[in-house]
Amino acid sequence: MKFCSQCAHPVVFEIPPDDNLPRYICLNCKTIHYQNPKIVVCSIPFWNKEKEVSILLCRRAIEPRQGFWTLPGGFMENNETTREAALRETEEEAGADVVVRDLFALMNLPTVQQVHLFYLAELRRLSFAPGLETLETRMFTEREIPWSEIAFTSTRHAIEMFFSDPQKALDGQARLYSLDLKRLVFPV
Repeated sequence: MKFCSQCAHPVVFEIPPDDNLPRYICLNCKTIHYQNPKIVVCSIPFWNKEKEVSILLCRRAIEPRQGFWTLPGGFMENNETTREAALRETEEEAGADVVVRDLFALMNLPTVQQVHLFYLAELRRLSFAPGLETLETRMFTEREIPWSEIAFTSTRHAIEMFFSDPQKALDGQARLYSLDLKRLVFPV
């Protein structure tokens, strides 16, 4: 940040009085510009109407990790709840009609200043289509997951946790997983 978003004057990067971290400060209007982690909200859309549980994945049409598979998700918007963000992202990226259920996993990614939330989302029907940021949408059973083509570490962990005991997740008995991903093997 070089200029104040309030008055357009140059900012300095220093520790404000009564604080302990450096912040961007406008010496003209005295605004302190706090920068906080961004919240990414995802869903794990699942289908359990046959013998085997499957989940819906999206092949990314945008960078980062274009062409790789991920769960529907994205940055939370102002004026929405995390559950609403999960529903919106699932509709936008996968064209899927879901019932957003419980929060399933929370992952802290301090190296990229993000917090990722994953909600369980039950598909109402097997009707879905790629959105503008998606090349392809497809259902996968656990054995069909293209593990080497998963876009993000957090997505991989969420899928692994889901399939570690899918019946508990489906029955609403899953515990809330919490991970701190300080070292990333591949992008977020």
